[in-house]
Amino acid sequence: MAVILALLVAAALADRLGGYPPNKIALGRPFTGPTTAHWLGLDYAGRDVLSRLLHGGRITLSISIASILLAAAAGLVAGLVAGYAGGVADTAAMRTADVLLCLPPILVAMAMVAFVGSSAVYLTLIIALVYSPRFQRVIYASVLTVKELNYVEASRALGAATLRILGRQIVPNVMGPVFVQVSLGIGHAILLETGLAFVGLGPPPPAASWGRMVDEGRRHMEAQPLLLLWPSLLIAGSIIAFNLLGDGLRDRLDPKLRHSMGSGQGAGS
Repeated sequence: MAVILALLVAAALADRLGGYPPNKIALGRPFTGPTTAHWLGLDYAGRDVLSRLLHGGRITLSISIASILLAAAAGLVAGLVAGYAGGVADTAAMRTADVLLCLPPILVAMAMVAFVGSSAVYLTLIIALVYSPRFQRVIYASVLTVKELNYVEASRALGAATLRILGRQIVPNVMGPVFVQVSLGIGHAILLETGLAFVGLGPPPPAASWGRMVDEGRRHMEAQPLLLLWPSLLIAGSIIAFNLLGDGLRDRLDPKLRHSMGSGQGAGS
């Protein structure tokens, strides 16, 4: 959690912490190593690496977090409708989700980016569309379980409105898996966004992007290996941090898992 907070704060304060504009060029000084003036050195064009990493983190994290929140919202609505209403809505929503889940996310995203463009807004919407079926399926499965509970059936028998049942009794009981999926999904979104940027389908230049910085570092690895190291470490570290947060949330929010872990510890003692 501390790593995630540090990443978010650094991205939010990129203008203050970077010290230099991300696209400012120091003429005649490419591939300069770390110095007191430029802590992580300069890239092939003479731009400050630390500043570009911070601004790239702002772009990558903003797109990833916003897209997963949109995916969660869309998946929540679709999963609630399909799971609670059933019938045609169930069949149509879940078959569509199944089709999207069968396709590799990177290929779907690449095809859509090639068609509509790679601005930050389009990337956010595309990644949200790619990952919303995952939320839809998780919520759908939870709704099928919760709607059969006694207190939900009692509310229906008493004539409670559908929206009231959904808002008061079903949604609060399906949000645990959603929180877990959001954390894990942000890690997946970071990997997808940086992958798109790596192959030239990310935010257009001169915007800094971790994925583009990895590609630039790869192309100039012999001249300055550190250009490849820094963005790679940030991508890997941020993905691991969000995955660990998701695992921790799952351990805390899943009663069955807590019970099994407690039983195992009791048996071991």
